[in-house]
Amino acid sequence: MSALKRLFADDRAIEGLPIRLVIALVVGVASLSVMMNMLSGVQGLAVSELDVRPQPEVVSPGSQDVTLNVVDADGTTVSNATVVVRSGTASIDGVKTVRTDASGQATISLNPRLGANRDTGTLTLSVKPPAGSSFVDRRENTAILVVRE
Repeated sequence: MSALKRLFADDRAIEGLPIRLVIALVVGVASLSVMMNMLSGVQGLAVSELDVRPQPEVVSPGSQDVTLNVVDADGTTVSNATVVVRSGTASIDGVKTVRTDASGQATISLNPRLGANRDTGTLTLSVKPPAGSSFVDRRENTAILVVRE
């Protein structure tokens, strides 16, 4: 009977159980926290695409001012967005940037040039959305068409 009593009196198997329960609890709480954060962030995933609408869309080579309107998917203008103008198949000196005002408009002076034996070219536009906004610029924007007259 003493051997049987010693067999059941052995409590070493339970020594690791509390730490395993604590680890399981910590992992479970961390997983729940991540899932809750994902659920509360679903609204943050609803972003609006920005587009630039240049006026005029078609220009000739030489120095001129172009008005740029930054709009969201609904056509509402967006203030404090930065528009970047780069050379495409037409060229300009360097990279030009301008920030939209409170009405979502910006005016920029450009001097586009066309290469030899080219009658048309484009200048590419991209937008950096205002900081902390729910806007993105993932799609290609309207380009400025440069046409030799």
